[in-house]
Amino acid sequence: MITVVIASYKYGHLAAHCIESLLSQTQAPARILFVDDGAQDCRHLPVLYPDIEYILRPHNLGTVDNFHDVLMRVDTEYVLFIGADNWLRSDAIELLSSARADIVTYDIVVTGELKEEIHDRVPGETKSHQGDLYWDREGKHHGSMMYRTALGQQVGYKRRYADGVHPQEDWNLWDKMLEQGATVASLNEGLLFYRRHRENFLKYDHLVEALAEEV
Repeated sequence: MITVVIASYKYGHLAAHCIESLLSQTQAPARILFVDDGAQDCRHLPVLYPDIEYILRPHNLGTVDNFHDVLMRVDTEYVLFIGADNWLRSDAIELLSSARADIVTYDIVVTGELKEEIHDRVPGETKSHQGDLYWDREGKHHGSMMYRTALGQQVGYKRRYADGVHPQEDWNLWDKMLEQGATVASLNEGLLFYRRHRENFLKYDHLVEALAEEV
């Protein structure tokens, strides 16, 4: 029983691709919960996809509070968060459903017009793969892992660093679950297509500028 949370902030123009990837799974997730964190660019989606659940926030909560609130609404055994600008391989839920661990991680296919930017972020960790880049994440953290809901809710989403720049809410969840003895399983399959695009950088420019002014 898996709930997939699709998280969006200024990704309304990309979200249909993500939703379609969930609706065309070989095994459907138990629940699809779409949350727009106050960008108000996703109001067209309930008309196009009326059979999934929506939280369309009137105001931005920020990543940490937004993710924490949604996590507390999940009532299935497992939960998986995915950015609305990314998408899943068609058999991802089927494969994830067969894994029994507190945290389930898997590999990533890096795609999009700025995919080569990943070399600066994680130099030497990716390899060419059918025109894209393959990122081996065996036993390692990434932002769209599957968590056992009850244990995740005990930990919650919180800031790991106090610098105000990197909220790192999923790192806190990963670290604290491991501290509590969470088991980890890895699927050696590229199940997530991680889209690297200009909005990844542009939508946070105003936050970076504001933080620079405070410093």
